[in-house]
Amino acid sequence: MKLPPAAAEDPSVPEIVNSRWFAAAPAACFRAFSDPAQLAGWWGPAGFTNTVPEFDFRPGGRWRIIMRGPGGAEYPNESEFLEIVPDKFVAFLHLGPMHRYWLRMTYAPENNGTRLTWRMRFATAEEHAKVKDFIQAANEQNFDRLAACLSGSTPSIR
Repeated sequence: MKLPPAAAEDPSVPEIVNSRWFAAAPAACFRAFSDPAQLAGWWGPAGFTNTVPEFDFRPGGRWRIIMRGPGGAEYPNESEFLEIVPDKFVAFLHLGPMHRYWLRMTYAPENNGTRLTWRMRFATAEEHAKVKDFIQAANEQNFDRLAACLSGSTPSIR
């Protein structure tokens, strides 16, 4: 099941929003996502590692990532890129197999850095209610890992 395109803009569809300021230019923040080598180093909650077997970074392109939890369990994920404007925003549909949602990441210049905002919309209120607490916390852990990547404290940043 895909999230209908209209749901991405419908304010009645459940949403999760995370936002944080980063001490890096929008281009650097965007590059940390658009470069699969960097992305593999910070994506996901704390303690996860990643393999990115496919990253076709264009509208209509697919992104497959295999996330490995601290206990070794693997979580394959697949997404489809919808819109990409370099240094401004990325929108994609997360197709599953677990959660299905639409995510728009915006990179806005702010105070000599970047305000990164993630807006996630789910297809149903039930799906939103089931994952909202976990996803809200996991997104903050993603942001922590991105901050470390941007500061050069992880080997994935170039």
